[in-house]
Amino acid sequence: MPRTILHVDLDAFFCSVEEIQNPELRGKPFAVGGKPNERGVVASCSYPARAMGVRSAMPMSRALQLCRQLIIVPGRHKLYGEYSEKVMDKLRNLTPFVEQISIDEAFLDISDMHEAPARLALDLQAAIKNELQLPSSIGIATNKLMAKIANEVGKKSGKKKNEPPFGLTIVPAGDEAKFIAPLPADMLWGVGPKTSARLTGLGIHTIGDIANWPEKELVNLFGENGRELWQHAHGIDNRPIVTEYETKSISQETTFNVDVRDEKTLEKTLREQSMEVGRQLRKNDLAGKTVKLKIRWSDFTTLTRQITLPTSTNNDDEIMHAAIKLMKIVRKPNQAVRLIGVGVSGIGAPVRQLSLWDEAGSEKSRKLQEVVDKLQEKYGRDVIHKGDAS
Repeated sequence: MPRTILHVDLDAFFCSVEEIQNPELRGKPFAVGGKPNERGVVASCSYPARAMGVRSAMPMSRALQLCRQLIIVPGRHKLYGEYSEKVMDKLRNLTPFVEQISIDEAFLDISDMHEAPARLALDLQAAIKNELQLPSSIGIATNKLMAKIANEVGKKSGKKKNEPPFGLTIVPAGDEAKFIAPLPADMLWGVGPKTSARLTGLGIHTIGDIANWPEKELVNLFGENGRELWQHAHGIDNRPIVTEYETKSISQETTFNVDVRDEKTLEKTLREQSMEVGRQLRKNDLAGKTVKLKIRWSDFTTLTRQITLPTSTNNDDEIMHAAIKLMKIVRKPNQAVRLIGVGVSGIGAPVRQLSLWDEAGSEKSRKLQEVVDKLQEKYGRDVIHKGDAS
């Protein structure tokens, strides 16, 4: 029996949350993101702003050129995370087979549910709207690829002036290849700018054009990606719903509003990032063995360097000292930095066994850190700070 997969997408999610907080924004062109004079980019924009040509990931300075009356709203990612969790809880109340793929998107497998998929989707859409005041669009198909493409097509064809589309698009089983054949080739997963340019050079413009090529020729041209291209162009996607992902790395990075040359400022940033990475590791009862530094100079040259520690850690200070050591190796004195970040990989369960001589200091430090984490979780990050030794 074919599966029934839903793809749920929250329309203009950040902006929708901001409109709940401030109803006066409704119907106005506004964008969530950074300031134009501080290299800000558009994280999300309202539908009236989109009508003026504003798009996500666009520099905010360019957005203001296109729409001079654009209202800029600073992002509140903790708030968006809280709303996202409410939506995901609602989806998981419907079925345990939920795969969240971003803060505002998820797949659901409803194959074993007796209700008609369209009725179930409409009820879900109405519940998200009535109980959380959030607009959403839904695609329904026999697999994840088709459900997502159906949703994208539905949102484009169901566009309303200055309003979310509230799309609901269904691809009947057996009609997958027919549904996607006329669509542009770059709507397929795996077709990025480079692959798209190569396909255009071969005279391939639509998904149907890809489907018409022999599988062997696509494999010869694109390797194993060619086989995947051929399968996707025929609407074939056998990937299951994945309800949990193994954490491979945890990282934090900061892009400075103005390039930074001061070493103390850079070290302070690394310290704050290391504290956040450490907190996330401890919250998930994890530790990592490899600390990675990411650094970008003024000319956009980006370097990554890493160091493997003797044992796994989730200790802020150990992560920070490793990151600062890496920075001192790669950075010349007074060299301007545009972006800096810290990450930890090689993640697994923390090792807490004490040595023969009892590393009491280490165990005491760990317990103290647990207390600090609980205080910050309850009262906010600013409730307690580590002193600066300098």
